[in-house]
Amino acid sequence: MAVIEILLPKMGESVAEATITNLLVEPGSNVESDEAIVEIATDKVDSEVPAPEDGVLVEWLIAEGDVVPVGAPIAKYEVGDYVGDDVGDDVGDSVLSPEADEIPTPATPEPTPEVVAAVSAPLDSVPDRNGPSGRFYSPLVRSIATKEGISMEELESITGSGSEGRVTKKDILAYVASRGSAPAPTAAAPTSAPAPAKPAAPTYNVSASSHEPHPAFKSVTGGYDIVEMDRMRKLISKHMVDSVHTSPHVTSFVEADVTAMVQWRNKNKNTFFEKYGEKLTFTPIFAEAIIKAIGDFPGVNASIDGDNIVMHKAIHLGMAAALPDGNLIVPVIKHADQYNLQGLARQVNNLATSARQGKLGPDDISGGTYTMSNVGTFGNVMGTPIINQPQVGIIALGAIRKRPAVIETPEGDVIGIRHMMFLSHSYDHRVVDGMLGGSFVRRVGDYLESFSIDRPLEG
Repeated sequence: MAVIEILLPKMGESVAEATITNLLVEPGSNVESDEAIVEIATDKVDSEVPAPEDGVLVEWLIAEGDVVPVGAPIAKYEVGDYVGDDVGDDVGDSVLSPEADEIPTPATPEPTPEVVAAVSAPLDSVPDRNGPSGRFYSPLVRSIATKEGISMEELESITGSGSEGRVTKKDILAYVASRGSAPAPTAAAPTSAPAPAKPAAPTYNVSASSHEPHPAFKSVTGGYDIVEMDRMRKLISKHMVDSVHTSPHVTSFVEADVTAMVQWRNKNKNTFFEKYGEKLTFTPIFAEAIIKAIGDFPGVNASIDGDNIVMHKAIHLGMAAALPDGNLIVPVIKHADQYNLQGLARQVNNLATSARQGKLGPDDISGGTYTMSNVGTFGNVMGTPIINQPQVGIIALGAIRKRPAVIETPEGDVIGIRHMMFLSHSYDHRVVDGMLGGSFVRRVGDYLESFSIDRPLEG
């Protein structure tokens, strides 16, 4: 059969390399088409590289922790030699050998023949590729499950350490080892061992009575925990520090009366969902106003390349989003100026859902030319956001609150209850001066304030 090289694929604009974080398949393993073989990480997103077609992974050309450029070979792969799930005894014995994987098997009393029959009898059928939960199981994991008599129900209970909770070879071998040391069920009523608890994040607790506090906290009194940053938090930290060191940040603020916008949205959100099948949040309405203002002040839709200012003709609007684990990611609405309000709502909802589910790809978070951050989501009235390099501006949208405000009428000024919000625009003073940066955020506020309560839904 033909042996080919698998190359590290292109992962979006501006992504030139990736870090190898987890090799999912061992050399000599059968692999199905589109099965993930390696997990990678860039400074933007985690991802997986799938097998191009059915075959056998011959050899890895990289190791975990390596930084590999896009287009470089990462593995040798034999195409068309996949033999399915009927793995021979020799392969199975090698796979399950504790010595080969350095997984010690706990010493246990010799099980009775009845217990062996109840616990370790091979299954009559191979578990499905996807379980009832939708989780994917590789051919190797299914082969081990078959050999060890692990049912699909039991397989579903195993906590996976792979991407999106996938069960890896290491997970199932550890489960087999712990399963062997668990109290043996009776032959009449075999039961499945519970899944091992997911290990907590490593912390180092120092009690209030400790006489030797961590050297970095000599002045701290009382107890504390030290939690190591995860990989994404380290990348965010570096990205933020680099941005502050790169761009002289200036922030301008405006306050906007968005009463008409709030009333229009409240009046139309149910009809909007019934007609278009999309939830109508404030985010696409904000996005629409920002896009219009960029059209009026294109100087904020730029980036810096050395001593050159790159003026972008397309508007690729990033929307900063908080992930369930507390980290931050910025999916991008490509060609945002080509969408109407319904299209923007669909893009916002789809990207937000993908972000929460960890399904954003490299292309979803690359190529942004301007960014918005809705700090009002957390109840904040305003913020001073940090620029997403190499862009030159970012706008923060504060919480909408009811407040007394002066209303100008033909009969004179009156005080009324209005829906008010703050907008704050941080910009790179190397390129954007106060007149441009301040005028832009004022124009965004003007578009929101001029929102018509009578605007048609199709507008």
